[in-house]
Amino acid sequence: QVTLAESGGGSVEAGGSLRLSCAASQITYGSYCMAWFRQVPGKEREGVASIDNYGNTHYGDAVKGRFSISRDIGRNTLDLQLDSLQAEDSAMYYCAADRGTYYCYALNRHDFNYWGQGTQVTVSS
Repeated sequence: QVTLAESGGGSVEAGGSLRLSCAASQITYGSYCMAWFRQVPGKEREGVASIDNYGNTHYGDAVKGRFSISRDIGRNTLDLQLDSLQAEDSAMYYCAADRGTYYCYALNRHDFNYWGQGTQVTVSS
């Protein structure tokens, strides 16, 4: 059973930075796509960034150039560095994973079956 647990959320002023982490268990990074999504009440869950087993990364248009996804195989974690935060980045952020990598570039929430509980990011303007 794959389990994902996010941490690192919090409140920050606009222009600030946060780093989110996702601790994964029962997962082999070599055969999984891992990603970050975010959601605000009343809106669909939005793809933020993904990383495949080759280390290829993909970003949603809203965060390109400001967010950076990475993984630490030794720590078994997936990280998301959030820089130049804006009020519009406020959301619940979720870690996601699933087997295979061919779909990783699409950042489509329907392709992922494993999800964490989420961590809240609040940016004040």
